[in-house]
Amino acid sequence: MRSLAFALAYWPLSILHTLGAAFAALTPGRGLVRGVIRSYVRSMVWAMRVLAGIRIQVRGRDRLPDGAFILACKHQSWGDGFSIYNQFDDLAFVTGDHLERFPLLGTVLRKLGAIVVNNCGGHEARKALATRAAEAHAEGRRILIYPEGNLAKVGEKYRYRSGVWHMYRDFQMPVVPVATNLGLFWPQEAYEKHPGTATLEFLDPIPLGLGKDEFMARLEAAVETRTAELVAEATGDPVTPAVQVLTPDEARRTAA
Repeated sequence: MRSLAFALAYWPLSILHTLGAAFAALTPGRGLVRGVIRSYVRSMVWAMRVLAGIRIQVRGRDRLPDGAFILACKHQSWGDGFSIYNQFDDLAFVTGDHLERFPLLGTVLRKLGAIVVNNCGGHEARKALATRAAEAHAEGRRILIYPEGNLAKVGEKYRYRSGVWHMYRDFQMPVVPVATNLGLFWPQEAYEKHPGTATLEFLDPIPLGLGKDEFMARLEAAVETRTAELVAEATGDPVTPAVQVLTPDEARRTAA
């Protein structure tokens, strides 16, 4: 019943806010469309809590540095974006171009200042990431990125992509790893929801000046280790490291 109640709220809220954001995108500036999106995010966090029974507890806010920084997050659930966007007033986020296929959403994303890149990666995706991230950096905005680029099942991980390191190096911005166990309660894009208290945790920022290999290793170790610990904390099971699997694109290429 909780999953049904959430689904019945999800689509009307999503459609109404998308239409509102599309009209807001026609106005000057980004303030109005940002307000609509914040209303949407708050509504979805409310629906997660009240209808689906999923509460979000946030840890580590005291670890967040002053000024602009990059959030590099574990991505287990469609609810990840709602839960983390709800923590900040203005957040630039990196998202795949698949969202532009939804009517009106592409216009809203561009007006909102989202950093839209090709999900398959490659040279053009890196170029787009660099250009659009530079615009967000120039505005002094915090940037959210999911280094795996895909929703992972609990207990699995994908290869971490290096786009986050390029932003870290080029913009000289600290990177805050973020761990979560929300996938236990809202797995990926699943219809079924499981009530309980999920945790979103900001970890210690990675200091500036690291080389690519050291940075990537440190980021992945921080996110994956703490995520496994949060999963164990919620389930009562032993801490189990995630298993690396092929991304959907890699799996398709391998099959072909």
